[in-house]
Amino acid sequence: MAMKNRKSARVAKRKEGAAIQLMGLGAAFLVIPSFISSAVIAPALAQLRPLGGLMLVAGGVLFWLMHKKPAASVPEQSGKPLAPQHANSPRTEPVDGPVGRTATELERLKPTPTQASAKPARTPEYWSAEVFDLIEWRRFEAVVELLFQQAGFETKSQSHGADGGVDVWLYSRHEPGKPASLVQCKHWQGKKVGVDKVRELRGVMAAQGVSRGQFATTSTFTPDAVAFARENGINLLDVSGLMKLISLRTPEQQAALLAVALEGEYWRPTCVNCGAKLVERTPRNGGANFWGCPTYPKCKTTLPMRTGAA
Repeated sequence: MAMKNRKSARVAKRKEGAAIQLMGLGAAFLVIPSFISSAVIAPALAQLRPLGGLMLVAGGVLFWLMHKKPAASVPEQSGKPLAPQHANSPRTEPVDGPVGRTATELERLKPTPTQASAKPARTPEYWSAEVFDLIEWRRFEAVVELLFQQAGFETKSQSHGADGGVDVWLYSRHEPGKPASLVQCKHWQGKKVGVDKVRELRGVMAAQGVSRGQFATTSTFTPDAVAFARENGINLLDVSGLMKLISLRTPEQQAALLAVALEGEYWRPTCVNCGAKLVERTPRNGGANFWGCPTYPKCKTTLPMRTGAA
């Protein structure tokens, strides 16, 4: 390293000497013709003045470049990707947008919570399919759980974390220690629930010795999923099926279901990993707002904002 530095210093010194010599020679070509009065030599020397001016300017520019301070370098961003979310988390689905940001970019964005501009313009007063579109996944699971409680089941659920393919366990009041049915919930927009997800529920049912299952979603099911569910004792509930169940409840029960759906900040997603309410993030370099965990960098969960959420 020391030899390399000495070599660089020698090269720089030679360049600096060349620049000084160039300026000196150019100055000589400009000045000397003024002191020569010979009728023979003076015209020839006078023709050297333009060249002298050019040499003087070139030498000055070279000298200035040798002593110009280098601009501060900007460190390159790391391309190391974020650690993927837990592969067994049943509610974390692949999405485009901020989930794919690099760790360096998220660190640079280290977001500051903004006011909840994603709050719906109005709060529904009656049950409709729109309610399922407005509420977040945790509120959806709470509504589904209460529906089965109103049907006479005792229930057990968890608020976040990997659930092993089951969101709500249903127990008969006559056999409280033995699960009567298992419920899986998927709060999805647009994406249909495929047969693979229904098979996962059937696998848990077999492991627990349960013959009946329920699969509730805010989306719809693929034909393969419908056929598999019909053959394996699984009842499928999409929005129309859920609305039909709600319509069979008393007005008091419907009001209770709506209160659960719209409890608290019902539009703000819950972190599937730590259970905290996600907060709205604004990228400092522009782009769409997104949801991020308030415990970042401890938890790096992010979700894109739905188009109709704002």
